[in-house]
Amino acid sequence: MPLEENVQLVSVDDHLIERPNVWRDRLPRKYRDRGPRIVEATGNETDQYGFGQRVSKGNQVWMLEDTVYAQLGLNAVAGKPREQIGTDPVRFDEMIPGCYDPAARVKDMDLDGVQAAALFPSFPRFAGTLFGTLEDRELALLCVQAWNDYVLDEWCAPYPDRFIPMIILPHWDISQSIAELKRVEDRNIRAISFPENPAKLGHPSFHSDHWDPLFSELTERDIVACLHFGTSGQVTLTADDAPMAVMTTLMGTNSMASVADLLFSPVFHKHPDLKVSVSEGGIGWIPWLLERADQTWERHRFYQNVNQDVRPSELFQRNVWGCFIVDDYGVKNRHEIGVDRLTWECDYPHSDSYWPNSRKMVEEMFRDVPSDEVTKIVETNARQLFRFPRGA
Repeated sequence: MPLEENVQLVSVDDHLIERPNVWRDRLPRKYRDRGPRIVEATGNETDQYGFGQRVSKGNQVWMLEDTVYAQLGLNAVAGKPREQIGTDPVRFDEMIPGCYDPAARVKDMDLDGVQAAALFPSFPRFAGTLFGTLEDRELALLCVQAWNDYVLDEWCAPYPDRFIPMIILPHWDISQSIAELKRVEDRNIRAISFPENPAKLGHPSFHSDHWDPLFSELTERDIVACLHFGTSGQVTLTADDAPMAVMTTLMGTNSMASVADLLFSPVFHKHPDLKVSVSEGGIGWIPWLLERADQTWERHRFYQNVNQDVRPSELFQRNVWGCFIVDDYGVKNRHEIGVDRLTWECDYPHSDSYWPNSRKMVEEMFRDVPSDEVTKIVETNARQLFRFPRGA
């Protein structure tokens, strides 16, 4: 049996839904009525995420300063049959408690056969980039710190062997980002969630030297940079009238673009020990991308102002890890990628997740894969990458 009974599943990409009072409980008094808070919609609000669309009366929505964000649970649909899945619940009582309650989440993980998970934010977007849009930079920083304290205190501390400590940073300010790493340095941080393409957010690109101080800090502290699909604030939209299924199908192209950007940037040459985990992008595209990148490097490097010494595929094998939920093509071509570069994700509580049948799906997906390779992909690669041994 390829998935042996004693092997534990480690998900490198799950999500939590912030409980309503996360920021009210943690922000200074002067910011409690301006920071993120849940309000009952009256029917007169318009949604910042919905391009000015009116919010239905009776919905619960997030409000930050004077702006309404109606994506309450961001596809937190775990437990619903696929015929009932939509893009978003509109009230907390429409979600199962494991979405926002850590004790309930652990029970859901046990039910699913998942031992450990890394948790991305929801309301502030997957890398906390929403806070970077605030004009009040003091409030923005305090919101980041409040989220970090919340996830470390309420999720990671009570369940140290279940949740991999990952934080967000005020990435719009390098000095503040480094200061935040130092503020929580005694909390055994294993990862940060970082934008997959900062240039699309109006920040310097990976091709600049802007991020060097931060990447040096991450390398020194052996902290993984997790680049989640969509954290650039952009998705692949082919046409205004194309169905959402087109965008959903093309999610991996975001990750493909991010990896290509990094492989031809100075980042991995300046920071040879930097670890990057590409989240929720799948892996089936990786063999083609590495082949194409190497071909480009071979034929065009002498005039296209890229490195002259190291093939892109070699950089990938040293610095990048991919992850997937179900990717039969990627699994079949795992040796073209490198078994040591692969990790698994559950994506609870989103619609791509197979909860509560993750272990069953993994068994089916790896039915023709040797057990030692299965163990690496679903558990030990992630434990080594994130320095998260059993019983940590």
